[in-house]
Amino acid sequence: MSGLQLSPAPARRAVLTRRIRFLAAGTITYNVIEAAVALWAGGVAGSAALIGFGLDSVIEVASAVALSWQFASKDPERREHLTLRIIALSFFALAAFVSFDAVRALFSGEPAEHSTPGLVIAALSLAVMPVLSWLQRRAGRELGSRTAVADSKQTLLCTYLSAVLLVGLVVNSTLGWWWADSVAALAIAGIAVREGTNAWRGDACCAGCA
Repeated sequence: MSGLQLSPAPARRAVLTRRIRFLAAGTITYNVIEAAVALWAGGVAGSAALIGFGLDSVIEVASAVALSWQFASKDPERREHLTLRIIALSFFALAAFVSFDAVRALFSGEPAEHSTPGLVIAALSLAVMPVLSWLQRRAGRELGSRTAVADSKQTLLCTYLSAVLLVGLVVNSTLGWWWADSVAALAIAGIAVREGTNAWRGDACCAGCA
């Protein structure tokens, strides 16, 4: 992968390893909180986009757990294929659920209610996730870790989802375009399908993200 540097000195390598572990733990912790708030707010407001966003956060945590399981092995490469399959199936499940709920909302004409907590968590994620992704990618490249770089790109996916979600919620709340929430949810489902396909093919998670 272009951008990876030569392996640093042992002392610097230890610092970078601790930094990556700290950032990964912070990312998982934030995603757990993000999922709880988004799922709760989505249920209260009847927002398919918020529920989809919350489920994506759950999947991000599940993917991290799958990766941890992989690298707990003495021979991680033997578990790599199965781990990618688990991640891919998780994304496909997310896409199926969100698409079904969004289409149901479109045909029923049920508008999503205004959700202040939803707007707050979307805006907060839009600010937090790019920073976490950049820090992860910078440390991963200096360390020469392809896994850390790939994980940073997966974290960046949450930024795109946050932007889509925020636009959908704002348009729904300010202009009364009730269908905007479902359209945002379908966009999230589309991104999930793309990432699931990449994982199934064995590409790096969120391949192509800047």
